[in-house]
Amino acid sequence: MDPMTQSTQISSSQGLADGQNSAAKESKLSVKDLIHWRDPKKSGLVFGLSMLLLLSLAAFSVISVISYLLLALLCVTITFRIYKSVVQAVQKSSDGHPFKALMDKDVSIPPETFRKHVDTSLTYINRALKQMSRLFLVEDLVDSLKLAVVMWLFTYVGAVFNGITILILADILLFAVPPVYEKNKTQIDQYIDLARTQVNTTMAKLQEKLPGAMKRSKTE
Repeated sequence: MDPMTQSTQISSSQGLADGQNSAAKESKLSVKDLIHWRDPKKSGLVFGLSMLLLLSLAAFSVISVISYLLLALLCVTITFRIYKSVVQAVQKSSDGHPFKALMDKDVSIPPETFRKHVDTSLTYINRALKQMSRLFLVEDLVDSLKLAVVMWLFTYVGAVFNGITILILADILLFAVPPVYEKNKTQIDQYIDLARTQVNTTMAKLQEKLPGAMKRSKTE
């Protein structure tokens, strides 16, 4: 092979790899960019749609919301299909089906991609099951007590809010907290460090009073 041709192929393959890496990097950063409001229009659109969906779920059942969304989508596509058919009949054109480009796209999921996501999900599920087994079988008394306190606090949260309300609050916080933290990062980090130090000190004192924790620390 000609050295010039070989170097051209190498540079083109490297350029393709760089393009794929940059595209992957952009896709990974898209969520972070949305919640940090890098593009206010896109972030506002996503926030508005997510709030509309959650508020709809708060007012109607899941089946009703899904049915209305699919019905609205069908109304749009059917109306557009009829409109294009009328325009083609009047203009006597043969443009074909208006959604032909979309219909020709392959929407099937490759088996490799499916298996990859299943394997990744299985890893997280096994890790969660192992952690739950460790907590509920009281391998570490302090960690099990932490979980008990958190669950006890959640009983009060559940008495005040339902699941949809918590999701609505989480959606608001998801889009409100990151920009506020970014603007006041130094001050917030100071308070977080103080709170973390206080919690660690309290947990250390608690571990000293628990025989199981003392036994484990001596073993370590």
